[in-house]
Amino acid sequence: MNRTLLYITVIVIATCGLIYELVVGALASYLLGDSITQFSTVIGGYLFAMGIGSYLSRYIERGVAQRFVEVELAVALLGGLCAPLLFLTFTLTDLFRVALYGSVVIIGTLVGLEIPLLLRILKDHLKFKDLVSQVLSLDYLGALAASVAFPLLLVPKLGLVRTSLLFGVLNAAVGLWSTWLLAPLLGNPLRLRIKAAVLTVLLLVGFVLGDRLTTFYEDQLYTDDVVHATSSPYQRIVLTRGKRGFSLFLNGNLQFASIDEYRYHESLVHPAMVRAGKVERVLILGGGDGLAAREVLRYPGVRSVTLVDLDPAITGLAANYAELAKLNGHSLKDSRMRVVNEDAMRFLSEGDELYDVVVVDFPDPNNFALGKLYTTGFYKLLKKRISPDGVAVVQSTSPLFARRSFWCVAETLKAAGYWTEPYHALVPSFGEWGYVLVAHEPPGRHRPLPEGLLFLDEPTLESLTRFPPDMSRLPAEVNRLNNQVLVHYYEEEWRRWN
Repeated sequence: MNRTLLYITVIVIATCGLIYELVVGALASYLLGDSITQFSTVIGGYLFAMGIGSYLSRYIERGVAQRFVEVELAVALLGGLCAPLLFLTFTLTDLFRVALYGSVVIIGTLVGLEIPLLLRILKDHLKFKDLVSQVLSLDYLGALAASVAFPLLLVPKLGLVRTSLLFGVLNAAVGLWSTWLLAPLLGNPLRLRIKAAVLTVLLLVGFVLGDRLTTFYEDQLYTDDVVHATSSPYQRIVLTRGKRGFSLFLNGNLQFASIDEYRYHESLVHPAMVRAGKVERVLILGGGDGLAAREVLRYPGVRSVTLVDLDPAITGLAANYAELAKLNGHSLKDSRMRVVNEDAMRFLSEGDELYDVVVVDFPDPNNFALGKLYTTGFYKLLKKRISPDGVAVVQSTSPLFARRSFWCVAETLKAAGYWTEPYHALVPSFGEWGYVLVAHEPPGRHRPLPEGLLFLDEPTLESLTRFPPDMSRLPAEVNRLNNQVLVHYYEEEWRRWN
């Protein structure tokens, strides 16, 4: 028996097993939001199912080698097809959660069978201490390889569908070469070889057609035609075109529709710009689509704009995709513009430059990774980078649909030591949307609105701070890094509308 091939087998099945777990967790996060909850439940369910599989292995008493090959083929089939089948379930039925956790349990149980069966196959060829140490160390090595390759290579280059199909092919290949590796222990390997070969070919075909499958699912997910789609290490980026013009979605969440984005971005930028003492140096956190930058650059007094967005795929798209670049006025290629692809919290903590205006345009706090950017800790870092007569503005979700979440942001900013002024505007694609203007001290009015705005004029600007009863202030806890209460508020409130 070729031990080298057996060790390679251990590494491959360990890598495949973790990849399926990561694929399902990432897919659930993309489609359902709240990545912490999705990954926690998927990982917990998967590990529990692996325990079930390990326990059930005790009942396999005969034909252990044949059962091992059959398990590999079953894992290849179900694991390889998990992403396409879950996408299909989400787009065509209301049973996504049933399919999600069903696949977690079934695949996890099968993966849990693999190592116990392999240990029993090897027990007559290695001493027990060598057997356990070598097999388990290789198993952990495969898990490490999967955890590193998944975010850095597989998702950005292949996407979730092709990644699951590729590792299904690898699992099928393990089943196929095991029919030769374990031939002395198999009664009739020919039938297994045929099954393994057919399955390998089918999964390879699926891998080749993976991009078409992804396009099909996204065409079903989005009402409008998908004109651009790509995956970065951070998110799935989709542009659609339809009656509302074209729209940008990140992980399935609408970021803007070109037909009315001007309402959102004019409301975000200009209340801060007209009240700052100076507007020479402007910082934009988030806003990688360049639309907030377009509004900032309307002011002739602006000398430099620094835009900090984590994802170079977004800023690259905004600068080079013709329709988006036209919409943002080619702002990212303006000579006054500097684009920094870095985590915003790190950017604030590592520098000391002061800014006259700061525009904070992060996605909504629908998970803990984003929620940290709405905490007192983050806002205190931000406060150190605002000039003495400077002004900042924070997009703060909807005061109508997520009323307590909105006022939580306002309370958190106040707790960080700011003067605050909450306000809101109607953006048809989103509904009522909220913002909070902040400064060290109450600012005056230093300049008029620029010409050419489509939404804001002086009377409209004055009206934005008036809240009707159904959006008025609610008591809310302060969002801190150690409690992330805002994420819980947000999930609870938006769930009622989805």
